[in-house]
Amino acid sequence: MDYVFSIDGDRATATAFAAGPWNPTLQHGGAPSALVARAAERFPAARPMRVARMTVDLLRPVPVGVLDIETEVVREGRKIQLLQIRLLADGKECVRASVLKLRDEPQTLPEHQGFRPLELAPPPEDAPRSDGFGPSRGFGAGMSAKIARGEWGKPGPAAVWFRAERAMVEGEATTPLMRAALTADFCNGVSSVVDFTAWTYINADLTVSFARDPVGEWILLDAETWVGDSGGAMAFARLADRNGYFGRAVQSVLLEPR
Repeated sequence: MDYVFSIDGDRATATAFAAGPWNPTLQHGGAPSALVARAAERFPAARPMRVARMTVDLLRPVPVGVLDIETEVVREGRKIQLLQIRLLADGKECVRASVLKLRDEPQTLPEHQGFRPLELAPPPEDAPRSDGFGPSRGFGAGMSAKIARGEWGKPGPAAVWFRAERAMVEGEATTPLMRAALTADFCNGVSSVVDFTAWTYINADLTVSFARDPVGEWILLDAETWVGDSGGAMAFARLADRNGYFGRAVQSVLLEPR
């Protein structure tokens, strides 16, 4: 068994590989974020659409167990599709996500400066697997992580290339959108500004906006954390793949002493 979820219809069963660093019985936020991305891109639309923004609200801790997946169309139009995706454990809503999809049609654009070239070279697609990220024996251990800027264990901004090595869903390829969603949830870990052994810094949400569809297996998370004066913080990052920058991620973070 080397996968994070098995899925039967609209029900997902998490394995121990979904666990986060804070508690082995609770999921890392990247795991349900990947489920939301999967549900969104598989949901049919009347015309071609791509995911432009996903906001994942973590309403309560997500257990390592069975989750029911509910998807509802909030608005269906010629140019947009707005979805609400809910993950429930034993009938209790753990995750509520809003996913905006925009019409996806080729356009002939004038010359512009809206494309951001890649500043930090990605690893080769076939680079050997590396050690997992952080102290986690669960979800983080299933990631290859290659630092591009900053230092491991040193508080402050950092940029890391991530590749999910473990299948998110049994028998399925992990799509680039799922890879981007699950990687984005590492913002607060990559750019932490406090000591992991003395503090927790759990995010209550995750918003990822996409200028285009991501490609490939390696996703760059170029992350930073800003801390307020009352235990609150925000972690945010630029996201890139081998073709350049494609999106941004933002988390609302709560800092608490252990």
